[in-house]
Amino acid sequence: MKSVNRAKLDLIIAVTAFGTIGIFVRYINLPSSVIAFVRGAVGAVFLLLLLYLRRTSFRWASVQPHWKLLALSGAIISFNWITLFEAYRYTTVATATLCYYMAPVFVTLASPFLFHEKLTPRKLLCVLAALCGMVFVSGVPQSGLPEAGEATGILLALLSAVLYASDVSINKLLDQVPACERTLVQLAVAALVMIPYILLTEDVAAMALTPLGAVLLLIVGVFHTGWCYSLFFGSMTYLPAQTVVLFSYIDPIVAIFLSALLLKEPLGWSGILGAVLVLGSTLISELPVRAAAETK
Repeated sequence: MKSVNRAKLDLIIAVTAFGTIGIFVRYINLPSSVIAFVRGAVGAVFLLLLLYLRRTSFRWASVQPHWKLLALSGAIISFNWITLFEAYRYTTVATATLCYYMAPVFVTLASPFLFHEKLTPRKLLCVLAALCGMVFVSGVPQSGLPEAGEATGILLALLSAVLYASDVSINKLLDQVPACERTLVQLAVAALVMIPYILLTEDVAAMALTPLGAVLLLIVGVFHTGWCYSLFFGSMTYLPAQTVVLFSYIDPIVAIFLSALLLKEPLGWSGILGAVLVLGSTLISELPVRAAAETK
């Protein structure tokens, strides 16, 4: 049986790896839809192989009653990836990641309507702080309105956050489906959805993949998706939800650091202030009331 410390280590490895994916995608010379397809397909095959190596059968009985929601979730995941990967091409990795971390805010705003959860004053203040943070992340206070390309990247990342928030909301209804089976089905559906989309929107015959791009694509599929997803969801079985939330903030911190170090994409004072507001407000919003009080 996995120990709590081992589960924490697995979680740290997974969320740290998630923070590096933007760097990898930047150097893969393929359309975002193709990267999303490979990510879903390779990730699903990896999880199937993992089940085989563990001598565990796929529990279809737990999946069958929820296949419609699982299929919808998988389709949303595919377009969530496309919009995020496209955002990386228009704006910095740091800015796209921070916009993407608006997803918890969107979940908070939707919760009273979807799950009849109360929107407390603390959560409302956190939402307002995050929205203010987005203004600073956009760079408006520092350099005025963003250029067309930068604005496109920000809007794509925010759309990706909306899609991710939708997927999180759906997965709240799928907590009875085992994590491995749930993720496997979602990744497989994400890949299948991408096939007609790619055939309709891309010139497949004209695509060319460099050796470096092929290696990076394989890493994104096997490591970032297959292995790290299994670590992430596997750790959730042994750790409290709030621990998972806290450790998940390693992801944007790593992305911001690598964006500045490797891609020379500094945030500037406006972006740094926006990062503090967005990440700080979403973190406080997800902490229990007692824990939040103890941090004051």
